[in-house]
Amino acid sequence: MTQVSPKPGPTDRHSVWQRIGAFFLNPRNLYLLGMLLVLLLSFSEVARGRHKNFMIFAESTKLFWQHIAPYGENWTQAVPHLDYFLYGPLFNILFAPFAYLPAWLGPFVWNLFNFSMWFAAIFTLPGRFTREEKCKSFLYTFLILACTQLSFQYNVAVGYMFLFAYSLLERDKGFWAVLLILVSGFTKVYGIFQLGLLLCYPHFWRNVGYAVLIGALFLVAPAVNMPFAELPGYYGEWIGALTEHKDTRTWMNIFYLRPLGLLPFRMWVQIGVLALLAAGLIANRRKWGQPFFRLTALAVLMGYVILFSNSSEGHTYVITLIAYQFWYWSMKRGGSLNPVDRIVYWATFVVVVVMPVDVLCPPGVMQLFYGWQLNLWLLLYL
Repeated sequence: MTQVSPKPGPTDRHSVWQRIGAFFLNPRNLYLLGMLLVLLLSFSEVARGRHKNFMIFAESTKLFWQHIAPYGENWTQAVPHLDYFLYGPLFNILFAPFAYLPAWLGPFVWNLFNFSMWFAAIFTLPGRFTREEKCKSFLYTFLILACTQLSFQYNVAVGYMFLFAYSLLERDKGFWAVLLILVSGFTKVYGIFQLGLLLCYPHFWRNVGYAVLIGALFLVAPAVNMPFAELPGYYGEWIGALTEHKDTRTWMNIFYLRPLGLLPFRMWVQIGVLALLAAGLIANRRKWGQPFFRLTALAVLMGYVILFSNSSEGHTYVITLIAYQFWYWSMKRGGSLNPVDRIVYWATFVVVVVMPVDVLCPPGVMQLFYGWQLNLWLLLYL
């Protein structure tokens, strides 16, 4: 007689889920799967000539080394088919190794480098975070990371420089932390605000000294390719490009949130909120020695630079969400999460992380939720 195999019972199914869970809570597996997906996404865009942001970075870098400022009329005349270039001259110095690779290779190296640094920034965070928490944080942000890398964005680099600098400050490696903060600040401005967190760490004046010396070096770094006398004008063109760009479209930040109507008061709101954050930091000086307070300050800061920036878009949310992750785990471990926090946590994952992915969410549904600006309201709550 033919024997009938028994149907898998609840215990067997539970064992399967355990094995799946164990697979995705292994950093090596996550890195290999992520690397493969990043390479596939990069290939899909490069093969169709859609790696526009990498082209912008490469062309602006080549213009810089040709003694041409990649802003304003210079830029539109040189590459009229590409969007604006908005980064500082230090970016062009650092991007040169990628820009001068063969055109077919550079985009892959750029994306793989940034993915690897993002991964390393998460898994080298202080030991107070468990391996499981780091794996889950990586998984929580991976879809938005993939979308960002599909566009060859620089936001990934800004995010991991925030995290690396935090980890280095926690380990009292002030020089390297300040170096990364200023690399971020002199390329895309966002990271410069992290200097405020130096107040929370030992050897404050030593770190301030590092900031002054490194900042002076970075300020004159473009002189490797131009006379010192041309530096003020060059920086003026960069600032001009930033100023003009903020009014070119509708952005996903607090100033476009209905019905608040904050856009006409943008600069004053930015200054006012930053002043309140600074006052709150100083008022809580007795808590500076507490790791959880420093982590919370980092999370708030990474939220501020996106929600209150001049020109944030969906891809920039990756910067905010990774800091939120580690605040969330700390709160959960301390038993301080309330039901609303948990609901918002998963709602943010669905609306901010999953919905922008076309293959997972019909564009009509995404546009409906984004029309209600639910993504901004959720991030504002965070």
